[in-house]
Amino acid sequence: MNTKTNSRSRKSRTFTSRITFIALAAFTLLTIAATSAFMAVPLTGAIFTTGVSCDGTNINIFTDKDAVYLDGGPAHPGAAGLPDGSYYVQVTEPGGALLGTSVGTGNPTPVTVLNSSFLTCYQLSGIVNKASDSASQGYDDTTNGGGEYKVWISPTSTFDQAKTDNFKVKNGEPIPPQGDISVIKFYDANANGINDDGQLITGWKVRIQDSIDFIRFTPVAITVFAPDDYTVSEFDPSETNWVHTTTNPVAFSLGIGEVKTVEFGNLCLGPGGGLTLGFWSNKNGAKVITNQNLLSAVLGQCLRKGDGSLLGNVNLATFQSFLLGANASNMANMLSSQLAAMKLNVLSGGVSGNALIYAPGTNSANALGYATVNAVMTEANTLLCSGGANLLILSGNPDRPRAEALKTALDKANNNLTFVQGGPCPFTF
Repeated sequence: MNTKTNSRSRKSRTFTSRITFIALAAFTLLTIAATSAFMAVPLTGAIFTTGVSCDGTNINIFTDKDAVYLDGGPAHPGAAGLPDGSYYVQVTEPGGALLGTSVGTGNPTPVTVLNSSFLTCYQLSGIVNKASDSASQGYDDTTNGGGEYKVWISPTSTFDQAKTDNFKVKNGEPIPPQGDISVIKFYDANANGINDDGQLITGWKVRIQDSIDFIRFTPVAITVFAPDDYTVSEFDPSETNWVHTTTNPVAFSLGIGEVKTVEFGNLCLGPGGGLTLGFWSNKNGAKVITNQNLLSAVLGQCLRKGDGSLLGNVNLATFQSFLLGANASNMANMLSSQLAAMKLNVLSGGVSGNALIYAPGTNSANALGYATVNAVMTEANTLLCSGGANLLILSGNPDRPRAEALKTALDKANNNLTFVQGGPCPFTF
């Protein structure tokens, strides 16, 4: 009896141990996954090289390596800074070959970030040791012909998460002649590609290139070598509703003492009050049409049925069936349906007829593809009225591309997607 009892006890303990082991293993895996996910989060903030006075963020040209100081914090006023903590530092060639590192020194994490900014400004040559001689303070000379270096900071010794900056050193050589590059970012509210809306954007990420990259955030004012050829480009944000309205990138030659200003314009697309065919064909849409007495005004448009004939003066139920029954075989029919829905959006007060929408391929659009809602509706109705008793815009018809462009512009706006927003939307990089 005791033997059986002991046997059961051992089995119970074994089962309990297995459960405990499985639970611990699962917890460990979850911890590793959570840690990996946390570590994969990109670092916020920025670092930048500066001089001994530590009062500039766009100083990138130095007389010698000891003149290079390192600072960091928010990339621009109002932006998130660096995460608080201690950081490793390394210096490399522009391509990544190691020239110096704090890893393995007596103080492997010499940079301290407190309240999102560097605790102090650090002399770069004083916090790393040479790659060629780990006992010697400083960093090796670059083999790059332009005297170019890259500095990195990271919370990990592998530098898989890092912030970087590039700089140039002319060891014992006179500093070559220089010029200045400014980069401005503006919100293009009227979608004309010109900086005339008075809305400058702070914190847009840009790249200035000759043989290496300078990554900065607008507004930018940087001194560089001249004469030289430069390319300035703007990054695309993570949010996909942003659209360029100016040339990107911009390439130019910079002369000695010359100041070159590059302006990048963007706008963002989003909602503007549009309601879909589905809404205007359901009971809620019917209530709005009836309460505001909108039907007669909408039927005053040259709306075309599938056979190309005019819809004419019909009752509300027939009109709603027309909206949902339209198809693109005869593009005049589908265009009519989208035009009717947008007319209702404007008449009901949900959409401003003066709002800009993206309407590429239409005659009413400007060079960048934008037009007012009113202009697109007028163009669509003019086209629909041009066919006499029957208007068929079938495949191969020369009017088909424009009719389809008008239909698409109205369709996307009815789905509340392509209105030019009055000011900048959120953006992240």
